[in-house]
Parts: sequence; C-alpha cells; structure tokens
Amino acid sequence: MSHSSFISRTVIVGLTSLVALGWSASSWAQADEARAKKIAGGSCFLCHGAQGESTSEIFPRLAGQNAAYVAKQLLAFQTGARKSTAMADMTAKLTPDEMMALGRYYQKMELPREEPKEPQLAAMGHYIYHNGNKFSGVPACAACHGVTAEGADNLPRLGRQIAGYLENQLKLFNKRDRTNDNAVMHMVAEKMTPLEMHAVAEYLSGK
Repeated sequence: MSHSSFISRTVIVGLTSLVALGWSASSWAQADEARAKKIAGGSCFLCHGAQGESTSEIFPRLAGQNAAYVAKQLLAFQTGARKSTAMADMTAKLTPDEMMALGRYYQKMELPREEPKEPQLAAMGHYIYHNGNKFSGVPACAACHGVTAEGADNLPRLGRQIAGYLENQLKLFNKRDRTNDNAVMHMVAEKMTPLEMHAVAEYLSGK
C-alpha cells in the first residue's frame, strides 16, 4: 500500500469511527472547530501564524489550504513518511480526527492576493505552469493542480503560497529529499531547471 493510500485510509477510518458513535453533523462541527482552534493556538501559530499567514520561507501558509491535504501531511509527519523533527514532535499525539479538524479550520481562512515581486519571472512561471516545457519534458503543473492552482482532495492549493517555500519544496523533490507525494513530483522536478522552479514559484505566490 502506498503512503498516500495509507494516509487517506487512516483519516477516513478516524472519521467513520466518529459517525459510528452517533455524532451529528452539528455536534461534530462545533467540537471540530473548538478542538482545532485550541491546538492551533497552542502550537501551530508559533510558526504558521495566528491566521495561517506565515511569512517565512521555512513554514508554509496554511490559510486556505485544502483540508484533506493538511490532514494527509500531518499524518505523513507523524509516521515519518515526510521528514521533519519539529513536525514529528508536533504531530506525535494528534489523532486522525484532530488532523482533519485542523485541516478544516485552516481551509476556512483566506489570504489576501499579493502581486508577484518579479513580474517577468512570474510571466515565465505562468507559461510553464499552464503549458509545461515541451523541449525538456516538463509537464504542465495545471494538469494535476488545476488551472486555478487550488488543488483538490489530497492535492495542495498552491496559489498565494510563499514563493521561497514552493521553490524549496521543488528542490527537495528534485534531489529526492522529500519522500512523500513523490510518485509524480520526483519525475516532474528532476526535469526542471533552477530558473523554472523559481519562475513557477513566483507565479504561484501571486496567483
């Protein structure tokens, strides 16, 4: 079983268990948000910001991120599928339902749109994101992540993410240092030049 399938199944099992216990939609929603707010306010905000608005290239923005993707990454950190000493500690005691609660909590938040700092590079990134590079074999990012870069289900929302963070993740995939979500991303990133990574990241930061 792949890491992705294991993570998705574990989260689903956790949610199904709650339904089996007779939780109503309204009671779940109330406990969901209250628990997530407590967890986020106790630790997550230190790196990711009070409203998920991180300004650091090290820590991603969580505001507006797809709930299922957040839960998937939290479990990946917990199981070691994605490496981070800090996040392994942060996620050690989280349950699957708490991971989904955090995902929904951050998904409700919004980030203001910012203009890219390097418009010419952003224009290049726009082309690569939507069309790829037929000369080097880089596929269009939009094929998986969508024209609007909002992702879906277990895929991340890339729009309005910090450019430096996105670029760093592409580099990690390129060097195969990031070992989760790697089925396609290793193949894609290994074909991208540093300039292409920088350009795509710049475009998405203002998307």
